[in-house]
Amino acid sequence: MASWLETYAPRRFDELAMNESIRTNLERVSVQANPPHLILAGPAGVGKTAAWRLIARQILGPSWQSTTHVLQARDLAKSAGAMKKFEEFLRPEGTSSSDTLAGRSSLDSFDSNLTVAVAGDTPPAGKENREMREDGEHYVSRLIIIEDADHLGPTRQPYLRRMMESTSSTSRFIFTARSPSRLIDALRSRSKQIRISATPNKIITSRLEKVSEREKLEPVRGILGDISHVANGNLRRAVFLLELLARSKKLGDRKNLQKVVAATTLVGVQQVLEEALRGRVHDFRWEKKGGRNSRVLKGALGALDQLMNEHALEAEDVVMHMHRLLTTGRLLLEESMLCELLEALAECDVRLQTSMHGRVQLEEFLHRVKEIASAQTV
Repeated sequence: MASWLETYAPRRFDELAMNESIRTNLERVSVQANPPHLILAGPAGVGKTAAWRLIARQILGPSWQSTTHVLQARDLAKSAGAMKKFEEFLRPEGTSSSDTLAGRSSLDSFDSNLTVAVAGDTPPAGKENREMREDGEHYVSRLIIIEDADHLGPTRQPYLRRMMESTSSTSRFIFTARSPSRLIDALRSRSKQIRISATPNKIITSRLEKVSEREKLEPVRGILGDISHVANGNLRRAVFLLELLARSKKLGDRKNLQKVVAATTLVGVQQVLEEALRGRVHDFRWEKKGGRNSRVLKGALGALDQLMNEHALEAEDVVMHMHRLLTTGRLLLEESMLCELLEALAECDVRLQTSMHGRVQLEEFLHRVKEIASAQTV
């Protein structure tokens, strides 16, 4: 059974749940005879992946999937053999080969009529690119997609810069990123950046109403607005919550949404931060395990280790959840303390980009939290 995120994925640019100016910009870029390299920037769940899929379909035509190559940079970050996997992706014939993925051409670049669209597969802009041009030529035949490119790191990005400089005229790069400032200037200067802002609640609610109508749902009054509020600009999360509540038949009571959100919220993140604010970063206790007394790490670090192990979180994920916790105001902190904590968290996030030991950086952040809380109470 396909997820609603796939079933109701946009097929045309005018179906994207974005402001009209952004949709127009995306469509304009995709129908150009010589489209630029692109950086699609924005927070999670706003449609960056949906956008590049439509762009790829419009630029490459019906056979777009055969010449679209996707690399998830987040999977490479701080993993063993990451550089080798990265080079193998860019040079499929071997790292010693001069042949690159971007330098390859496709038959579609010479004959755009080789592949025709099947029934129901309409071009996102309404017409195929070759139909909009008098010469009927198809200039770009290969797209290289780097998802979460802000996790590439400073070592791998120069490889892309050199490839973009010497690439074939029939290939283009598309980068998606939450923090495009982490991309080196050489990549940003060679690409057109399109910023996709958080989806407004009005648009999210409208999209949920359309899905509910097509699925013949009868949600209780107000629950779709509640889902939009909880999603906080993340359309993907909103659709997922609606599907979860619908499949479990819980759309008849608004309290059910509160229960689902409470069950999926990482309360452990709040415990970690509260322990550090109380000054308990390292707190060892003796506990009996297997008939023997063992010294167990508790406090903020103990809660952090438990949280990361139970939920398989990376250090970057912990930073993201802590930022969400601090900015939602659930801790009722003074404004001056909140500003210092956010500044310390930002510094920790920056250090994580160049460190192989994420837990060490998180430990340093927790000690900084302890110092900030101590200074406020003096």
